[in-house]
Amino acid sequence: MTVDEFRATTNAIVANIEQVIEGKTATVRLALAVLLAEGHLLIEDVPGVGKTKLAKALARSIDCSVRRIQFTPDLLPSDVTGVSVYNQETRDFEFKPGAVFANLVVGDEINRASPKTQSALLECMEEHQVTVDGVTYTMEIPFMVVATQNPIEMEGTYPLPEAQRDRFTARIAMGYPDAAAEYAMLDGYHSHDPLEDLTSVVDGGTVRRLIATVRSVHVAEAVKRYAVELVTATREAPELRLGASPRSTLQLLRTAKAVAALDGRDYVVPDDLQTLAVPVLAHRVIPTADAQLARRTTDAILSELVHRLPVPHDRGGRSPYDTRPATPPNSFYDRRG
Repeated sequence: MTVDEFRATTNAIVANIEQVIEGKTATVRLALAVLLAEGHLLIEDVPGVGKTKLAKALARSIDCSVRRIQFTPDLLPSDVTGVSVYNQETRDFEFKPGAVFANLVVGDEINRASPKTQSALLECMEEHQVTVDGVTYTMEIPFMVVATQNPIEMEGTYPLPEAQRDRFTARIAMGYPDAAAEYAMLDGYHSHDPLEDLTSVVDGGTVRRLIATVRSVHVAEAVKRYAVELVTATREAPELRLGASPRSTLQLLRTAKAVAALDGRDYVVPDDLQTLAVPVLAHRVIPTADAQLARRTTDAILSELVHRLPVPHDRGGRSPYDTRPATPPNSFYDRRG
């Protein structure tokens, strides 16, 4: 896919979602970057700011299979993964797929389900497969879980365990819209929901081509070392009692490659990692008791780590982070001609 095709396609997806989500371009682009990085997204914010709207708008913009799960305390793991049912005609058990068998799974209020039901997502989110009654079923590509939760209301909820949170590539917050966006929302929503008119702009094959393009984005050795140093700093920070995992290093680089491609670059720069440090790492780390008493958030702690950590120097020339030999012109990865 050429750079013009890539940008035109991704810009069309972003513009389509923004018909429903007003004034949140950066949030929408990050959600799309997580999809192209083959990751999963956790949207955590107060009620009524459009968490589910964003998830459903992203799902409707892609002509793929989409399933929605409303997580409740009585939801069973078999409702998520599926169950084997005895067929009297064939006198054998046949598998009935659960709601997780889709290209894009929208999980609303994920922390309202019991830990037993939450754990039903662990295998498919990490290994892209589901095992039921000893039989393994592979998920189709693309596969993405977009989950929402309310961090304020704790009544009747079950906090996500660290193993579950670590499987989410990024955590984002919608935030309140500005006055202009909220005023525009009143005009758009007063008669009907714009989400009902939203149609898909790309199909599954196009999404797979976008993912393949992102996989081929170049990462220089200096950028890889910087990513490792950034994650290692979270494990050595005195204000954190649990640092980020090696899985987070991989997902940080994968998401950075997607962000670079969305910006029209075929290589990753340290700025990409700095921009993604908070959304990709903050939900994976745990502050110490002293930091919690001082009301220090993980977002603030990570922001300070990013500013303190030395960044690889620009050595001039084409780019210190595009360390590949010259490639033939007219390809996605050579715009110098």
